[in-house]
Amino acid sequence: MHTSSAAAPAAPAGGWEASFRAHVADLPETLAPQRSPSHAVAAGRMRKLVQSGLVRHTDVRDDPERFFGAHAVLSELATRIGPGFGIRFTVQFNLFAGTIVATGEAGHLELLERMQQRGQLGCFALTERLAGVNSGLVVETVAEWDAQRACFVLHTPHDGAAKNWISQGTVADYAVVVADLRVGGKRRGPHAFVMQIRGESGALARGVSLGDMGDKTIGNDLDNAWIRFDRVELPRGALLSRYAAVSAEGNYATRPGAGGVANIDMIGQRLYTGRIVIAESAVIFAQSLFGAAQAYSDAKRVWAPGGAQPTLSDVPQLAALYREAGARLLRLRELLRALRGVFGPLLKEGTVPPASLVNVVAAAKVRCIETSIELCHRLKQEVGSFALMAGSGFERIDYLQCCKFAEGDSRILMQKMARDRVAAFRKQQPQQQPQAPGAAGEEAWLCGRLLSALASQGQAGWDGAWEDVYRLADLLVQRYMDEFMEGRVAGPGGADGGGGGSIV
Repeated sequence: MHTSSAAAPAAPAGGWEASFRAHVADLPETLAPQRSPSHAVAAGRMRKLVQSGLVRHTDVRDDPERFFGAHAVLSELATRIGPGFGIRFTVQFNLFAGTIVATGEAGHLELLERMQQRGQLGCFALTERLAGVNSGLVVETVAEWDAQRACFVLHTPHDGAAKNWISQGTVADYAVVVADLRVGGKRRGPHAFVMQIRGESGALARGVSLGDMGDKTIGNDLDNAWIRFDRVELPRGALLSRYAAVSAEGNYATRPGAGGVANIDMIGQRLYTGRIVIAESAVIFAQSLFGAAQAYSDAKRVWAPGGAQPTLSDVPQLAALYREAGARLLRLRELLRALRGVFGPLLKEGTVPPASLVNVVAAAKVRCIETSIELCHRLKQEVGSFALMAGSGFERIDYLQCCKFAEGDSRILMQKMARDRVAAFRKQQPQQQPQAPGAAGEEAWLCGRLLSALASQGQAGWDGAWEDVYRLADLLVQRYMDEFMEGRVAGPGGADGGGGGSIV
């Protein structure tokens, strides 16, 4: 039998984590995909979790490790139940509640407490058909201050501005809606508003219309909604106003003590937190899949000459893959633990992370998910018919596809990294462009090539050099992670416990 570090490490018994694990122990039965659980069943289970108080709406600020830890536990179940419930969890506690905690005031926090007591659900309405995370948080839904009626008027001006793929949107009681705020005819950019979208009877608020996005290849226990607003009136207190507010007289102003923090920066911080938990979820999914496959292959005898009965795990290429995956996934878990450790204090203090840390988070999301996809695909090729069996976990592998585009598509993040690096390179105006992509100079060499492409052909030149763009992004992903982990390796053997090396 071969040993492998690919399986997720066992969690310590006792305390809060044991209580949380006990609370969610029914999920593989309750939300088993073969049962085709309805949105109502899955939402009801989330309401029960919310009302239990095991995770508080304010934990993303007050106890970030509890939030991270709860999501990690749910991720361990993903090969059995798919992504739906884990996504509900991040929507409820990070995107919806986290945005209110970060940008709201006392009255908004009181709303969160009431929702917790009642087991009410929220959704986060940011993304639109033509705008959202991928467009740099540009939104076209409008919230205009109406001075005569002393209220905001929330409106979807055209089809492209309809909110799109809003997880938990068809069952939510409340929504955080990100809209372009306009006061006195002047645009103030994206701001977050909290509103009740359905009443106690379940009827939608006046002016709100929504529908389900339809069946998916995975996670159909999770509802994803499109939402439109037809001149919905919101009270002045609906604006999450810790950093900017509109006075009763209709004057817009940033709040004293905001310290230069932009409202959109604190909304964006939810996406950074989300990227960390999504990256960790992908790695845990891969570890769980490898663990299940190895348990099978350790017990699976195969024919060999001379009467020997080796196991499938003894096949050289599979044994090598187990060792490789174990080391690579463990290094990524160490990276994510370090990121959680650095991000926790920022969440508690309400501090915007520096650009360098934002880059590391983006790099971690890209590398964790791409590595998980690669390793799981390779594993599928080596375990024969086991990969086709219901219950093996391979039928949930589109979970990783969900991770790839959630909270910022991996390709978009890589494009942004490359563009930012080329822009910085342009400002440096080096005396001489490197003539060859040597080991230490490939980044600069690629930047020079991309600058030349932009100078000669503009956007068409950039698009035509897409291979250079993504090669540059790959180099940046590696460098950002390696620089972050310098001095943070776990023990004398490095983060992989076996001689150190880069995060891969």
